[in-house]
Amino acid sequence: MADTPRFLTLADVAEVLNTSSAQVYALVRRGELPAIKIGGRGQWRVEGTRLEEYIANQYEATREYVAEHPFVESDSEV
Repeated sequence: MADTPRFLTLADVAEVLNTSSAQVYALVRRGELPAIKIGGRGQWRVEGTRLEEYIANQYEATREYVAEHPFVESDSEV
């Protein structure tokens, strides 16, 4: 992890999550993904450990969703 920066830009986070920077910005602004605002221009940064925690939480939320909403064959037709 020595080569990995402690903080990531929103674009970096978007790349990791394979989504858009706008979606990551929305996650940050809604408080779902912890971030800090730095500098006079207010650039957002996400700490790598916070991103990993967010990903782990999403896995848990998905597990709970799947448990509460079992797959049925009709779901595949949607």
